[in-house]
Amino acid sequence: MNKPASEIENTINSSRSSPRKSKNQFLRKLSSCSQKLSIYILALFVVFLILIQIRSLQTLPASPWDVVHQWEKIVANSCLSSFHESGVKELKAMASKLREAVTFLPLKDLRYANVAMRGHTWFMSSMYDVHEEGEVQYQQFPTKSSGGRVLCYKGRDTHDGSWNSYALAWPEALPHNATLMDGITFVSYNHYDYYNIWHGLSAMMPFVGWHIKSQCAVPKRWILYHWGELRTSMAPWVETILEATFGAPLDIEKFDGIYRNESDDYDSPACFEEAVVMRHNEGGMSREKRMEVYDLMRCKSRMFCNVSSRSGKGLNIGMTMLMRDGGRSYKNASAVIGIFEKECRKVEGCRLMVQYPHNLTFCEQVKLMSLTDIVISAHGAQLSNMILMDRNSSVMELFPKGWLELAGVGQYVHHWLASWSGMKHQGAWRDPVGDPCPFPETDRRCMSVFKNGRIGHNETYFSEWAKNVLNEVKLRKVNGDVSKSPVSGLCGCM
Repeated sequence: MNKPASEIENTINSSRSSPRKSKNQFLRKLSSCSQKLSIYILALFVVFLILIQIRSLQTLPASPWDVVHQWEKIVANSCLSSFHESGVKELKAMASKLREAVTFLPLKDLRYANVAMRGHTWFMSSMYDVHEEGEVQYQQFPTKSSGGRVLCYKGRDTHDGSWNSYALAWPEALPHNATLMDGITFVSYNHYDYYNIWHGLSAMMPFVGWHIKSQCAVPKRWILYHWGELRTSMAPWVETILEATFGAPLDIEKFDGIYRNESDDYDSPACFEEAVVMRHNEGGMSREKRMEVYDLMRCKSRMFCNVSSRSGKGLNIGMTMLMRDGGRSYKNASAVIGIFEKECRKVEGCRLMVQYPHNLTFCEQVKLMSLTDIVISAHGAQLSNMILMDRNSSVMELFPKGWLELAGVGQYVHHWLASWSGMKHQGAWRDPVGDPCPFPETDRRCMSVFKNGRIGHNETYFSEWAKNVLNEVKLRKVNGDVSKSPVSGLCGCM
C-alpha cells in the first residue's frame, strides 16, 4: 500500500531530528556529494578548455553547453540515486519498528472487575468514546483521534475475555501475520446476554443510531463480545429485526479464517479497514433520538414483512393479549381473557386478539403488532414486541408477587422501552398473592421463588383498568390517527 505524501514527509522530518547516529549518516552523505561536486567542477574546467581549443580549430560538433548539461545530469543523478536508496531503506526500517511497536492489551480489564458497569472502564479500557449531545456514544477507527490507526483484535476465547486482546496499528505497518478485513465492522460489547431479547435489542439499537448518523452506512460484518468473551449468535428475533433494518442477513464473525500460529501458539491478529465500537447500549441518546431509531426499525420491519400501515378510516381498536407458558403465565388464563374480552365488546370497533408469540414467526408478530393499539402482557421478553406498534399505542403490564420489593430496577425496563419507542405505559398490576417463601419475604433469596411465579387476577381492578385505557385510545382515534411513518424517506423507509 502506498503511503500518503504527508506521512512520508513526516517520516523524513523525523529522521532529520533523530539521534546522533542518523545525523552522522547524513553528514557522511553530504561529504560524499561534496567530493563529487569538486570533481565535477574540475572536470567542467578541463572540458571547457578543451572545447575552447576545439572551437578555435573550427571542429566543434555541438554547443559546449550541451556537453556541460550532460555532465550536470550524470553527477546530479548520482547524488539523487544515493539519497533515494538511503531514504527507502530508512522508511522500510521505520515501518518495521512501527510494526514491532504494536501493543496488544486485554479486552477485559481485570483492574475494573468490581466496577464493570461504571463509565467506560472494562472493555477496551484505554479507549474513550465520541459523544455528541443527544447522539450515540461510539468509537470509530481509523479517525483523527486514533492517529489514523486501525483497530486490531487477537484471540477468540469464549470463556475468559482477558485472553482476548486489542491494539491500534497503522495500516502501512500492521502486526506480523495480520489479516486486514475490508469494509465496515460493527463491534458490540454487551454486559448481559445477546439471547435475551431485551438485552440484545438494547445492545444493538445504538448501531441503528450510528447508521442514521452516518447517512445510512451498513456493516459488512458484526463482532459480538460479552465481558470480552466472543459470542457468535444472538436471539433470532433480534437478528431478524437487524436484518430487516440493514437490508441484509447478519454476518457474525467467528474468526474461523484467522488461523492459529502453531509455532508460537497464538491466534494471528485481525485488523479492520473501518470499525465502529459500541459499549454503552442506548446510554447518552436523547429520547427523540431513541424514538427515531425505533421508528426506523419498525418501518423497516414492516417493509421486510410486506406489512402495510393501517388505514386511518373507521374506528378500529386492536387489543392484544400476549400469553406465556410456564413462568409468569396466568393461574386462570380463561378468566383473565374473559375480563378483557368483556370490556372490549363494550367499545365500538374493538377487537381482542390472544396470541402466544413463541408460536408465531417474526413476520407474523410484525403483522399482529401493526394491528395492535393496546398490548396486555406479563412482564417478559415478549413485551419487546411493543416497538412494532404505531406510536402512541398503549402498554399494560402484569407482575407476579415479590417483584416490586426484590427485582430492582430491572422490573422497569418495559416502562423505559415504552417511553423510548413513543408508546404509553398505562401502569402495572402486581399480584399480592404468590407461592410461599421459606425465608422472610424481604430476603433477596425469595426472588428465586417469586421470579417466575404465576399471576392471578382481580376482576374489579382489571375491568376498570381496561375501561380507562380503551376510552383513552378511542378518544385519540376519534381525534385523528396518524398512520404515516415519522421516518418516511429515511434510509429507504417508506
